[in-house]
Amino acid sequence: MKITIVQGAFYPVPTLRGGAIEKIWFALGQEFARRGHEVTHYSRLCDGLPARETISGVRHIRVLGADTPSSRLRQKWRDFCFTWRVRGKLTPADVIITHTFFSPMLFSPRRHGAIWVHVQRYPQGQMRFYPQAARLQTVSRVIAHAMVNQLPSSLDRVRIIRNPLPPLAQLAQPIARDPNLVLFVGRLHAEKGIELLVEAAALARSQAPSLRFRVVGPHETRFGGGGDALLEKLKLLAQSSDANVEFTGSVFDEAALATHYAAASVFVYPSLAAKGEASPVAPLEALARGCPVVTSDLECFNDTIGFGAFASRFDHTAADASARLLTSIRAAIGNPVSWSVASEAAIVRANEFSIERIATEYLAGFSVLPADES
Repeated sequence: MKITIVQGAFYPVPTLRGGAIEKIWFALGQEFARRGHEVTHYSRLCDGLPARETISGVRHIRVLGADTPSSRLRQKWRDFCFTWRVRGKLTPADVIITHTFFSPMLFSPRRHGAIWVHVQRYPQGQMRFYPQAARLQTVSRVIAHAMVNQLPSSLDRVRIIRNPLPPLAQLAQPIARDPNLVLFVGRLHAEKGIELLVEAAALARSQAPSLRFRVVGPHETRFGGGGDALLEKLKLLAQSSDANVEFTGSVFDEAALATHYAAASVFVYPSLAAKGEASPVAPLEALARGCPVVTSDLECFNDTIGFGAFASRFDHTAADASARLLTSIRAAIGNPVSWSVASEAAIVRANEFSIERIATEYLAGFSVLPADES
C-alpha cells in the first residue's frame, strides 16, 4: 500500500521543535514501512534538515513552512500556502493522511489518493468543507461526537483510533525518582491550566512543604505557547506566593525529556480546554515511565488515561479547584507501597497504546476505504 502523510506548516519532522502529533506520525510512518508499505511523509523544511531524505524506510519530503503566528488569520494563510506547496509535490497514493486545515479541500481523491482527515482538536464546523474526505478520524469519543453533532451526515465517515504511545527514548543512566517532584510537560498556554498548578504549589507551601513543582515546555507563541506575558504572570504568581515552582523552558531533546519523566513521582495535566483537547500524549508518556497521573475532569481523558490506581482527576471547574488539585497530588504520592502499585499499573495501562497495536488499527482502516475514493 502507498501511504502519504502530510503534516502541518509549523513543525519539522523529526521533532526538533517538539510537537506531539508530529512525534506520533513519525513513529507510525516507520511502523507502516516496517510492515512493507511505501510511505512518504511531508513536513516543514527548517533547522538544517534536508529537503529529501529516507529515515527507517520512510521517504521524507520537506516543504517551506513558517513559525506559528499569534494571529488566527495569519495561521490560516500560512497553512494554506504550505498546503499549496505540498500539493505541487504530491504523487499518487492509496491513502493520504492530512493534518492541515486546507488539505482536504486542496487535495484530490482521484489524483492524490483517498483522503483520511486526522482530527486532533475540537472541530469548529470545518468538517462541512470536507465532502471529498473518505474518513474523518479522531482520537477520542468526545471529539467524534462533536463532529457528528456539527455535521450529522458525516456519521458513516467518522472513525475513532486512539493516539499511540510514541517510542520511549533510552535513559543515558538510571535516574533516581524524587518522591516529592510534581511534573507538567506541555505548552505553556492559558488553556493548559498552569495557573491552577502554580496556585496549588502556593497552597503546598503550608500543607505539603516538601513538594516541588516543575513545569517543562515552551511559552513562545511560535511553539504554540501563550507568550512572554503569560510566562511573566506565572512566574510573578509563583514568586509572590513563595511557591516552589521551576520553569525549565523548552526541552525538545527526547533523551533529556525522558529524564524529567523518570525523576517525577506525579505527573499533572490540569487542562481547561474542554473544546480544545482531543487526547494529549504527554500524560500517556508519563504513565509509560511509571508516573501516576492527575488530570482535570475532561471527557477526553476517558479514552486513554482512564481510571484506576494510576490516574485520578480533580474538578477543574470548582471554586476551590487549586485546593482539589493539591489534594489529588498528595493522594497520588501516597506512601511507597501504594505509589509502587500505582506505578506498575501505569506502565501496564500505557502498554495498551503501543505503536504496533495502533498501527494495526490504522492499516485495517486504510484497507477498507471506499473504492471510489482511492
